[in-house]
Amino acid sequence: MTKRIKVLDKEFEVSIPSSEIQKAILSVAEKMNSELAGKKVIFLGILNGSFMFASDLFKKINFPCQITFLKIASYQGTSSTGKLKSLIGLNEDLEGYTVVVIEDIVDTGHTLDHIVKQLKGFEPAEIKIATLLYKPDAYKKDIKIDYVGIEIPNDFIIGYGLDYNGYARNLEDIYTLVKS
Repeated sequence: MTKRIKVLDKEFEVSIPSSEIQKAILSVAEKMNSELAGKKVIFLGILNGSFMFASDLFKKINFPCQITFLKIASYQGTSSTGKLKSLIGLNEDLEGYTVVVIEDIVDTGHTLDHIVKQLKGFEPAEIKIATLLYKPDAYKKDIKIDYVGIEIPNDFIIGYGLDYNGYARNLEDIYTLVKS
């Protein structure tokens, strides 16, 4: 029996259990530990959605590095508004650093494009992209995604940091919207 929950006016069912999420994070961390060791690295978590992924990932990184967060909003309800608002800026000097952007999910890539354009102005040595979830069927940009935890279909999902109108970020599993 598939586990279902109701959040506000919508019904969702488990699509990615916590154990699968943690395996994907370990795989991403192992690749980073191999490829980024010895570099001057700063992780840039994109709030609010990436906070759980960033926390679990950061615990598995075994080289000296820093982490900071940037808040950009682009969603309202169950679809992207297409409008990006930069709410909290960067205070760190990124010049010469390998900046690893940590995203909860990459779908269209509009948010990512906005972030990368903004970051290039800080003159980092390089910019790498890490995402827990990636929707290849929705992706419309040419930015390379360096670290992908799990590829998923183009469905609306919640849990593990992802929300529906501010709710359900606290769920340890990821749930997909049940189509009526």
